[in-house]
Amino acid sequence: MVITVDKLSETPLYLQLRDSVITGIAAGELRPGDALPSVRSLAEDLGINLHTVNKAYATLRDEGYVIMLGRRGAYVADAPADPTAGMGEADLTEALAKLAIEFKASGGTRDAFIAAARHAANNLD
Repeated sequence: MVITVDKLSETPLYLQLRDSVITGIAAGELRPGDALPSVRSLAEDLGINLHTVNKAYATLRDEGYVIMLGRRGAYVADAPADPTAGMGEADLTEALAKLAIEFKASGGTRDAFIAAARHAANNLD
């Protein structure tokens, strides 16, 4: 799996890293027990600060997607260590509601929003 960031994006780099790893897990490119690149090597490969990678990995750990084994590195978790970590149904509903409001405010329709959400959900398989 290739982890990339867009340095020109308004999204903070650590969130881009987080999202990239979560996408890899969802797509099956990263499986439980797989090692993530070391903080140092990923920072060097992407040309970003070590602390940015550390923050992304810490966020993934706190959300239950990754386990940290000290100097041995970061690994994809078998399952969230904390069942309440990560995105639950309530968080999903809140995020979708916010997206729906923003989409409507930009001129989008209800049907177009539902079609886009359905398309995104179909890509999960």
